Amino acid sequence: MLTPEVLTRVRDLFPYLSPGRIYLNHAATGPLSTRVIDAMQHHMYERSAGSLDTYETDVKMVAGLRSRAARLINAPSPDRIAFPPNTSAAIAIVASGLQCRSGDRILLNTAEFPANVYPYLALRSAGIQIDFIRCERGEVTPEMIESALTPRTRLVALSAVQFLSGFRADLAAIGEICRRRDIVFAVDGIQAVGAVRVDVQGMKIDALAAGAQKWQLSPHGSGFLYVTEELQSRITQSHIGWLSVDDPWRFYDYDQPLAASARRYEPGTLTIPSLWGMHASLGLLLEVGLPIVEESVLSHSGSLITALREIEGVAIHTPEDPARRAGIVTIGFPAHTDPRRVFAGLSGAGILASLREGLIRFSPHFYNSPSEIDTTLGVLIELAHK
Repeated sequence: MLTPEVLTRVRDLFPYLSPGRIYLNHAATGPLSTRVIDAMQHHMYERSAGSLDTYETDVKMVAGLRSRAARLINAPSPDRIAFPPNTSAAIAIVASGLQCRSGDRILLNTAEFPANVYPYLALRSAGIQIDFIRCERGEVTPEMIESALTPRTRLVALSAVQFLSGFRADLAAIGEICRRRDIVFAVDGIQAVGAVRVDVQGMKIDALAAGAQKWQLSPHGSGFLYVTEELQSRITQSHIGWLSVDDPWRFYDYDQPLAASARRYEPGTLTIPSLWGMHASLGLLLEVGLPIVEESVLSHSGSLITALREIEGVAIHTPEDPARRAGIVTIGFPAHTDPRRVFAGLSGAGILASLREGLIRFSPHFYNSPSEIDTTLGVLIELAHK
């Protein structure tokens, strides 16, 4: 866990907290640290009143960011990382590039966030069949995956952490099932990366998309896509731009091959200001240490669950087992309790959570303090008993 001294130093980087507000909404969007703002402002100043031509510096930053993103998920090489602007765009690269034939099948589930559904539903027009696992509790197990596979299943798409229930999938077991049957395993990692450790090699993940504006504490318009070299060779790229090719500076060589790395999925100019911010935010996570980040996140979510079980009438929708949860804790109330009133009461007390589908969702990060968790529970007890 973070020492009190380190916790204080890290919290000082987040001005949002200074008025005494308690931020437990990282599953929606993460606040930006002063490091992120400083990095972005420095770049913007250079583009406004400084050198203007920041290309060389930007190129070095992007190379460093690829390395940081690769470290974040244990990718075998920075060359396997690309920077689409969001999770949906990253997933669409994989979905639209699949070499599937009419009658082939893709396996989804009924607890997915729409970003991990619509890019695949669009393939129905090409005769691709979409199968859904029904999961009433927001949980998708390896057994459920294996029993739903067919001889024509070509891809399994799954969130590492479900956005509402907070259930964390056994990615290693599911990845093993898919690899054994030569099925592409594509993961939406936005609710996991930056909160709990993800090992794309150990988990046999073929593609992972993760917007960075949530647990990675980065600006909107930042995020990354990881693809294995083998999967890249099987993707028919639908969008190609001048930066997708081997050497973009050979302007009149129109017969170039695509870049050998995942850079081929970056067809044009990147959102450089946002990536400067992401570079800074990933630097902070790596500096603190991914094991410490995960331990802190699990400790906070575990403390919430333990205490919430003692509040009469509160129904917990998130698994207690640390292996089956990450940073999200979602609760419901009896029919006579209006969740909107509870949400408004929390907000009025300076505690920011989310109201989703009639449920209250808490999502603390590593820099939240134990005292903030205690304060939140005290306010919630009062609200639940009104």
